[in-house]
Amino acid sequence: MKITFIEPQPPGMHVFSRVHLPRLGPVLLATLLARDGHQTSVVLEETEPIDWNQLLDSDLVGISSITSTAPRAYAIADRLRSIGIPVVLGGPHPTFLADEALEHADWVMRGEADSVITRFVDAVASKKGFAEVPGLSWRHEGRVVHNPLAQPVTDLDTLPAPDLDLFGRQKPGLFDFAASHTLPLQTSRGCPYDCSFCSVTSMFGRRYRFRSAKPVVEELQSRSFAGAHVFFYDDNFTANPARARELLNAMIDANVKPEWSTQVHTDCARHEGLLPLMRRAGCETVYVGFESINPRTLELYDKAQTVDGMEKAIAAIHAAGIRVHGMFVFGSDADDQETIRRTARWAIAQEIDSVQFLILTPLPGTRVFEELESSGRLLTRDWALYDTHHVVFRPAQMSPYALQMETLRAQAKFYSMGQVLQSVVRRHRFNTFIRLYAAHHNHAWIRTHKGFLGRLRKLDDGGRSIDFRPNGTQEARAYRAAQ
Repeated sequence: MKITFIEPQPPGMHVFSRVHLPRLGPVLLATLLARDGHQTSVVLEETEPIDWNQLLDSDLVGISSITSTAPRAYAIADRLRSIGIPVVLGGPHPTFLADEALEHADWVMRGEADSVITRFVDAVASKKGFAEVPGLSWRHEGRVVHNPLAQPVTDLDTLPAPDLDLFGRQKPGLFDFAASHTLPLQTSRGCPYDCSFCSVTSMFGRRYRFRSAKPVVEELQSRSFAGAHVFFYDDNFTANPARARELLNAMIDANVKPEWSTQVHTDCARHEGLLPLMRRAGCETVYVGFESINPRTLELYDKAQTVDGMEKAIAAIHAAGIRVHGMFVFGSDADDQETIRRTARWAIAQEIDSVQFLILTPLPGTRVFEELESSGRLLTRDWALYDTHHVVFRPAQMSPYALQMETLRAQAKFYSMGQVLQSVVRRHRFNTFIRLYAAHHNHAWIRTHKGFLGRLRKLDDGGRSIDFRPNGTQEARAYRAAQ
C-alpha cells in the first residue's frame, strides 16, 4: 500500500517557529511499515506544503495531532475523505478525544501504535479484522467501538531508528535536517513524574523505558551531522541516572560527541558527576521545567521540587558549563499577578540563559483539563488556542486578560534590551542572539494577536467564550508578514 503520514502546521506563532522539529511518532510508524514493504512518506507541513495531487493515489493517510494542531488535522482529514481517501488520526489529542476525532476520520489509533500499526494496515487492506487491533477506535454497524489499548513496547531496542529520509518524499530535496541545524533523536519514553498539567504520563505512562546505549550510539554514528545540533527528545533524559551515565560514557568512548540539548528535571544536579559527564559528551543546553517559584503552585502542579533545589540546580548546571533554558507555567489557582512579576525578577537574578514563560493550558488527558472543565472555567474549545501562548480558562486570582498581559510583560522584562546588552558585555554570543530573537518574537506576537487581546480584554464576568475565528485570516496574514 501507499501510505502517507502528515504532521499538520501549527496554528500560529510560537517560540520555536524557526526550529522545525517534527515529532518522531509518525516517521517511526512510516519506517516500520516501509520495513514491511509498504511505500511510505511523511509530510511535515510546517516546512513542506501538502501536495494534494501527490496524495490522490495514497491508499491511506495517517495524520498525527496534538491539541493545538487538531483543527488543522481535522480540516485535512475532511478534505481527504471528501475525495475518497481513507484517513486514520493518531497522536495525543485524538487519543484523549477519540469520539471527536472520529467525526473527521475513518479510524483513530489511541496511544502508542508501534506494535499494532502493521496489524491495522493489514485490516485496512483486507477490510476486516478491525476488532482485533488494540487501541483502535472505529465504527461498527452504526456505533463507535473503542478497542482496549495496546500494551506499550517495553523493549525500545526492538524498534528501528526512524528513517528521516522519509520526510520530503513528495518533493525530494525540499527538507534536509542537517541543513536545518537540528537533528531529532529519542532515547527513552515515559516520565517517572506526573505533573498535573502534562499529558506525557497519560500518553506514555510513568514507567521509564529506554533504549540501550549501543543502538543510540550507532544511530548517532549513522547520521551525517554536518555541523547540526542534536536534540534528544526524551521527556526526562536523566530520569535514570545510571542509564544516562552508561549512554554518555558510550558516546565518549566512541568519540560521538555532537553538540546536543535535552530536557531534564532539577534532580539531575543531585547526582555527583552527572552534569560534568553530560558536558564532556557534548551537552550544550538543558531545558528545565521549573514551572513556578510559588511553593503552593509547585504543590498544585504535583512538581516534586523546591525553589531552593531549583537554585542549586541552576548553579550546578552552570558550573558544569551547560546553558539553562528555564520553562515556567503561569496561571495556577495559587498564582496572582505579583507571582508572575516575582518570577521574572527571580529568573534574571539566577542568570538563567533563556526562558519560556508559558500560560497554563488545560490539555485533554490531563488532570488540569478535567478540573477546569468540570468547574465550568474553560473559556473556549477552539483547540488552536491551546498552545500555551493564549489564556483559555478563567484563573482564580486574576482576570484572563491580566494573566495574558502579565505573561507577556514578564517575557519582555527578561528579554529587555538591558538584558541583551548584559549578554554583549559578558561576550555571551549565543545568549545575545537568543535574547534578540525572543524580544523580536514577543513584539511580533503582540502585534499579530491584537484581535485576540482585544476580545480577551472585553471578556465580561459571565460564561461567554472567546471566539478567535472572526479575525483569524487577518491575524494569520500579519503573522506571515512578521516572519
